[in-house]
Amino acid sequence: MLLTIFVKKQFMAHLFSPLKIKNIELKNRIVVSPMCEYSSEDGFANDWHFVHLGSRAIGGAALIITEAAAVSPEGRITFADLGIYKDEHIEKLKQITDFMHAHGAYAGTQLAHAGRKASHQQPWTGGKQVPSGEPNGWKSYAPSPVAFIESEEAPLELDKAGIEKIKADFKAAAARAVKAGFDVIELHGAHGYLINEFLSPVSNKRTDNYGGSFENRIRFLLEVIESVQETWPKENPLFVRLSTTEWTEGAWTADDSVALAKILKDKGVDLVDCSTGGNIAGVKIALKPGYQVEFAEKLRKESGILTGAVGLITKSHQADEIIREGEADLIFLAREMLRDPYFPLRAAHELGHEVKWPVQYERAKW
Repeated sequence: MLLTIFVKKQFMAHLFSPLKIKNIELKNRIVVSPMCEYSSEDGFANDWHFVHLGSRAIGGAALIITEAAAVSPEGRITFADLGIYKDEHIEKLKQITDFMHAHGAYAGTQLAHAGRKASHQQPWTGGKQVPSGEPNGWKSYAPSPVAFIESEEAPLELDKAGIEKIKADFKAAAARAVKAGFDVIELHGAHGYLINEFLSPVSNKRTDNYGGSFENRIRFLLEVIESVQETWPKENPLFVRLSTTEWTEGAWTADDSVALAKILKDKGVDLVDCSTGGNIAGVKIALKPGYQVEFAEKLRKESGILTGAVGLITKSHQADEIIREGEADLIFLAREMLRDPYFPLRAAHELGHEVKWPVQYERAKW
């Protein structure tokens, strides 16, 4: 009996244990979460993105996911968003993924469409909506003509042709992601952007087969997945980010997310990146360290799909405990990776794991 317990502990997953997902094996459980940089012109990656993303590869993260890459110009949150909506974007992205691979990291990209949250200023210039017709502004599209904030210009309701175009845009973006050398695609279905808007009864007021029932509201996401899978290799991992709850009665719930996760698993999705909120303005969320981890644990245990945990995870022992306790399979770090691109190297030292440092940095090892 004691021997059995000892063996289980020996093979218990931890922050620095590898994880195989389809054709990739992550060297640890640390993922650089998508973080918008709002530093592009016409969707092009540039040297800022090269250094920003490349430094996290040097820092030891197993998987680095670019910020939301818009699948169309009108799908950008701001005029300065990263894009993957034309072939000319591929060259610089390929330079970045080549660098990531050379330094031991896998490369992911988050395919996104902002829906009614498109056409905004950069955060540091106020972040407000830019009305259509003004410089750097355009008309946004959504499942229903319901503005995110009442005072904002309402989006246009997507018709069937508009839905088909966006599905085609996701498919084309996935094909470009292959050419750009990405190993993982994450579909952005969270934070009040287009896919999330279809899922939620708060933002989806349609009466056709894309609205009303749970089955109808998830239809757009499932069709986007099918479109992406037409060009994305089946041996490559496919993730979906969800807002697993909207923290509001009568809105999207954690149980809805579990039901959806079971379907996603059957459809070939490998992991759900479990975030929350973002689709309803003014919602108050009680923030605390790891405040969203419970949803990653719930989906993992009740649907059987792999999950990623996010949300005020800032300490090495905190991240390690989440993995050891089986609450999630991966840790997605955002702000902490902005503060410290070398968090994985530091965490390995703090947790007593030996990891390979870049030879140029060996002299700085603890």
